[in-house]
Amino acid sequence: MSEDTRTMRERMMAGDPYIADDPELAEASQRARDLMAAYNATTSRQEPLQRSILEQMLGGIGEETILRPPLYVDYGTQITIGARTFANFGLVALDVAEIRIGDDVQIGPNVQLLTPTHPVEPGPRREKWEAAQPITIGDNVWLGGGAIVCPGVTIGDNTVVGAGSVVVKDLPANVVAVGNPARVLRSIEE
Repeated sequence: MSEDTRTMRERMMAGDPYIADDPELAEASQRARDLMAAYNATTSRQEPLQRSILEQMLGGIGEETILRPPLYVDYGTQITIGARTFANFGLVALDVAEIRIGDDVQIGPNVQLLTPTHPVEPGPRREKWEAAQPITIGDNVWLGGGAIVCPGVTIGDNTVVGAGSVVVKDLPANVVAVGNPARVLRSIEE
């Protein structure tokens, strides 16, 4: 078997195992932390400055989207957010893999979008190997306060996730889901 000659960043972007304390990834992470610190130091009266920082930090952000500080990301550049989306205080969006958030999404306080995964086996975990799986949030989704969305999850359009729920598998469009793990309670009529 030939040795993998890709950089750790290339491995990460491909969704393959990589080591996070690689110098190139460390620099990208530091850039994100610098931008987070600047963003999290702004006030609600500084909307133009907030927008400018978000445009530098994120992979894409739609018109009229509001993210209340504090906001926490790994890199920021793998996060795209649609138009008219609102995230309340304390969003954690760990974007080792891509995080796509649609239009008109409502995100409660202290929601966590977690793409990183770690090996179950102790040896590779001790050696600092990790990977990630993308998260996709459809249009007009409501994530209640404190909800956690785990790696690899897709949430369909118009779905409501109850406060404190832990979403470990895909949720279809037009449902209400609650609990740990989140389970569909009922369908929603448009």
